[in-house]
Amino acid sequence: MTPKVKLVAISSAILLLILLCGALVLQQRIAGQISTNVQQEMPNASGVRASVPLRDVPNNVVSDSIKMAKIDIKKFILKGSDVSPSLSITASNISKSQPTVIGDLDVTAVISASTIATSSGFESAKIVGNALQVSVGSGGMGQALVVPKYENSQLYFELQSVSFLGNEIPASSLSPDIQEQVKARSLRTLTFPKALKVKSVALGSEGLSFKMHGSNVELDKLKSET
Repeated sequence: MTPKVKLVAISSAILLLILLCGALVLQQRIAGQISTNVQQEMPNASGVRASVPLRDVPNNVVSDSIKMAKIDIKKFILKGSDVSPSLSITASNISKSQPTVIGDLDVTAVISASTIATSSGFESAKIVGNALQVSVGSGGMGQALVVPKYENSQLYFELQSVSFLGNEIPASSLSPDIQEQVKARSLRTLTFPKALKVKSVALGSEGLSFKMHGSNVELDKLKSET
């Protein structure tokens, strides 16, 4: 390799490094601005952290929208509730103009396992697989598995099965009144923003998770509902 070729190669490497450093700075600046905006628009949120893909930085700079951002919120206090889930958000096509409109918004809200165990309304509750195991019967001799349901802003648990001394009884074999008693005992009101539709609710090792989706969501309206 001739000295001239070496010089060109070194110059190209330096230029690439400068461009990469500049892109990283812009990436952090965009992510920081998103975090600040989210904190201002959602005062009930704490522990806000945003990130944007490095590959999207050039488009984000010249375009009138942010292509995609991921936002993690450590704690979010739901309106009219003492429940504070963590939020994991993926937002796409975020307009820079006012009012801010988010083309697609996917949110996963997780209520911790410890909160579910203490606030479920059942004794000796603990998460087992995708269900909540609770003690039932005289002296807690039996165990029941209940699973979460969500409709019309109401969270409740539905009886899946009951076991006594190792003998399992399916919920279908029990009186409908028992199912109603389980629902009434566990019924809680959880109101999420109207712009988001709850797609599913499930139990897991981390706790109770709600998956929600919204399209063309105006951030100002979302703010007024939280």
